Amino acid sequence: MTLMTNTSQEKIVNYGSMQHSVAVEHAQRKSSIKFLIALQILTTVLTLILVGTLYSMTYKHNRVEKHQPYTNIAPTQSNRNGSISVLYVLDPIGHSFCFRDGLYGESITDWTVYNRCSDLDFNAYYKGNFTVGVEGGRVGTIIDLGTATELRTKYKYEETVGDGQGYASIHRQNKTLLILKDYRNRTYQVMDESFELFQEGKVLSTVAVKQGHIYALRISDRYESTFERIVKMLVIAYEPNVSVTIRWEVLF
Repeated sequence: MTLMTNTSQEKIVNYGSMQHSVAVEHAQRKSSIKFLIALQILTTVLTLILVGTLYSMTYKHNRVEKHQPYTNIAPTQSNRNGSISVLYVLDPIGHSFCFRDGLYGESITDWTVYNRCSDLDFNAYYKGNFTVGVEGGRVGTIIDLGTATELRTKYKYEETVGDGQGYASIHRQNKTLLILKDYRNRTYQVMDESFELFQEGKVLSTVAVKQGHIYALRISDRYESTFERIVKMLVIAYEPNVSVTIRWEVLF
């Protein structure tokens, strides 16, 4: 009788121990589930914060882009090979141009027009004219070199179909402007306009816009002696009081 009682007690004790073990395991499982749920919530919150941040950055970027003028020119090294741009008389920002990056010289930000880099003005200062030396301490010189035919006659080089050799060959070496002499031998000659181009510029240097004419311009800064920008341009289309289309290249 006593043996049976002891066995029963032992079974009761063992059963109690098993209950305790199961309870502990259950508690651990609940803790793990809570941890996983908390981790998932934290991950979700961080993801939402990241998405919100990216959206905010994208929105700001798009907002800024909306204020940038349209241009078909990318500010890349391809500018060395020349680019084509259109300036418009009635466009509040598209009448000026920046040769540094190939964008319009002004911008619209927060409902206001701001100047940012106006190397060249079309029609705003002088009707029907190009003007340089229009901002800050900048001064400039702009010269009408004439048409391709006039340059060929003057400098006596041989042209190709399309009359592009003269314009293409214009380049600089230090403070000298050169043009083609003999394309077979790849020789060049100094342009008569070279001396004038490298003299000290003036504020609002201006010249009439003429279709088919080639121009050379130089911009410097009275307060920044190291600044210099030299450009050649060809007017490939011109509609008075409307727009002008130029092919241009910065001369390094």
